[in-house]
This record gives sequence, C-alpha cells and structure tokens, in this order.
Amino acid sequence: MTTPHTITLPAVCQQRIASLLASGKRKILGIAATPGAGKSTLAQAIAVHFGEAVQVVPMDGFHLANSELHRLGRRQRKGAPDTFDAAGYVNLMRRIHTQSADEVVYAPEYRREVEEAIAGAIAVQPQTRLIVTEGNYLLLDASPWCQLREVLDEIWYLEVADDLRYTRLLARHIQFGKSEQQARDWIASTDEPNAVHIAAGRARADVCVPWC
Repeated sequence: MTTPHTITLPAVCQQRIASLLASGKRKILGIAATPGAGKSTLAQAIAVHFGEAVQVVPMDGFHLANSELHRLGRRQRKGAPDTFDAAGYVNLMRRIHTQSADEVVYAPEYRREVEEAIAGAIAVQPQTRLIVTEGNYLLLDASPWCQLREVLDEIWYLEVADDLRYTRLLARHIQFGKSEQQARDWIASTDEPNAVHIAAGRARADVCVPWC
C-alpha cells in the first residue's frame, strides 16, 4: 500500500516548494484535483518530506454537517460545491495568510470514519512557513471560491488517469461502509459530475502535476 512516507515527490513539486520556502515568509500552497486523484496523499507526502516547515489544512473540514445537508435536501450530493461552507473556508485561508506571530489559528478536520468535520482539530502554528491546503474546488471561478486567488500563493492541479482515479474512489467508498454497487452508484451520480466541474478549472492552475 502506498503511503506518504513511501512516496518520492516529483521534481517539479520539490523545486516549487523549495522556492516558496526560500522567501522565509508565510506561504500558502493549494492543491486541486478531481475526486480520487490523490490530493490528500500528495499533501501529506509534502509534509513528510519538508517536516516542520509544512502543515496541511484540508478544505474537507468545511463539509456541511450531515444534519444540515438533510435539511437542505443535499445529502445525496455531498461533495458538490454547495455542500461546503465555502465562505468559511475562504475566511480561514485569509486568517492563515495574515496570521500574527503570537496567534494560533484553529481549523476543522474531516473524519471519514464518521463522515463529519471536527471543529478545532488542526492547530496552525504561526512559525510554520508553508501551509498546504487541498480540495476539489480551489480553482472554481464562482464566488466565493474565486476569492482564494487573493490569498493562495500557488495552486496546483493534479492530473491522474481516469481508470486509476475510479479504482481509488471505489476502494475508498467500500472501505468506509458502502457496498460495491452503492459505491459505483455514488461515483456515477456524485463524484463524476463533480469531476467534470472541477476539471474545467485546470487552465487556471499555476502548474499541472502528473500524479500516479
């Protein structure tokens, strides 16, 4: 099984991160991609490679609670842009961008085992030079997502073969409780329509990274 500890970062990733770190100032790197592309794995691999200089703050912590998705009638579309607190996420990135030297910023973390976000689970320390945030919708041109460009120093887009991405998605959904047929139905009705929407933002990325 591939883990962040066993991944060799592509040269382009190492070079660009080294450039971001060289400034000595707080930088924020965004990683965008379609579901199952490996955003979380790459982000964690960067953190492993660069150690204490890097902290990961995922977008997934801003999933709306399942109870709210039920109230809004969006539970079966969980993962679509309107099932996140997008404004809250943008505002967190702004706080991290302007974080003072004596401030700890707390961020939520999504736990797949319970399919809910846990508030205050990630403590962003002021001395951390590079924050890596990853999520599906960092390159959307709709508001408020488009405001991320004001605070993110770079946004990468990960490219991965569709068959590999599908295999990863299927395994993930089954791992967290869906039957194989339920997983395939969810991919067809939710993940793949979202993927088309996300891929449309590819051209707005600072760099496209092949990722397998």
